[in-house]
Amino acid sequence: MRRPPPERLVLLGHPVAHSRSPQMHNAALAAAGIRARYEALDVAPEDFDSIVAALAREGAAGNVTIPHKERMYAACATMSPIARRVGAVNTWWVAEDGTLSGDNTDVGGVNEAVRRLFDAKAIPPNLKVGLLGAGGAAAAVVAALESWPSATVRVHNRTASRAHALCERFGSFAQPADDARALADVDLLVNATSTGMRDDATPFDVSTLRSDARVFDLVYRREATPFVRAARARGLAAVDGLGMLVEQAALAFERWFGVAPDRATMRRAAESD
Repeated sequence: MRRPPPERLVLLGHPVAHSRSPQMHNAALAAAGIRARYEALDVAPEDFDSIVAALAREGAAGNVTIPHKERMYAACATMSPIARRVGAVNTWWVAEDGTLSGDNTDVGGVNEAVRRLFDAKAIPPNLKVGLLGAGGAAAAVVAALESWPSATVRVHNRTASRAHALCERFGSFAQPADDARALADVDLLVNATSTGMRDDATPFDVSTLRSDARVFDLVYRREATPFVRAARARGLAAVDGLGMLVEQAALAFERWFGVAPDRATMRRAAESD
């Protein structure tokens, strides 16, 4: 017997107070006439295992954000091929046998955001990409990039060994860059760190980028992130992570309920105060 659709949906992260996911998902649930509620839970790392176990027992489902995506991957008994490729889970639910299943819809979110950034029906070929970060979000970016035609990526991380380990997982199209200055000549620079989420720090000096480079910041804030503002002030095309947030959320909604949500409703809710 199949489990009924979840009535409780949660976002697990630390911190999560900034997240727009609850308002976005609750608007989509209401528009679809689905009886469920979505809430954000701030889960300290030491409480992660016990809280996930309790949620699994009640048949909940949800999303995962920093810093728990790799922990959730380890907690899942089954997962999608793309989650396995990324090594991180951002969308989860309880399977028929009571174990956890996971997916990674961040990859689809990255693809949609980059396509829109280039204002194209498909992602252009031969892109040279610079990537800041080497955690679960960065792995989703590399997994997405793996399907782009003839793309290459250079990965820079504060801890160089993590950038090297990430690139080794994906093959020769991904190369570590121990010096961030090696990213100055890329077509697209992606920030997959948390820099700028809670302060005005920027992860890279945009003045060193080419004048035709584009910038994609996975971080999002109620106003443009400091990194996006700096890039736009330089005249560069730049977007924050809101478009990715909406698309990955819509794909997660489809996983939980088997129907597509109203993406326009989700976007309006995510943009509202």
